[in-house]
Amino acid sequence: MNLAIDATELQPLVREVVAEVVREMALLGGSTDRLAYPEAEAAGLLGIRGHQLRDARHRGEIVATKVGGRIGYERSELIAYLARNRS
Repeated sequence: MNLAIDATELQPLVREVVAEVVREMALLGGSTDRLAYPEAEAAGLLGIRGHQLRDARHRGEIVATKVGGRIGYERSELIAYLARNRS
């Protein structure tokens, strides 16, 4: 069976996969010195917008910590969230 795929149709999928791999590598290979990431930075690492991460936190899909009035996300929680939301 031969499957004909136009390169222009495949390119967006390849870009999406590469972007996801880069995000995961950044999370897994990042500095382990940090205890938590601020909400905006955590959202960026996940490839989503800050309000989307906030909404996920409000729905109980991800756990955050509040210290000194600021929301932070532990590295392990970001990795777990990423793993749970793979498509």
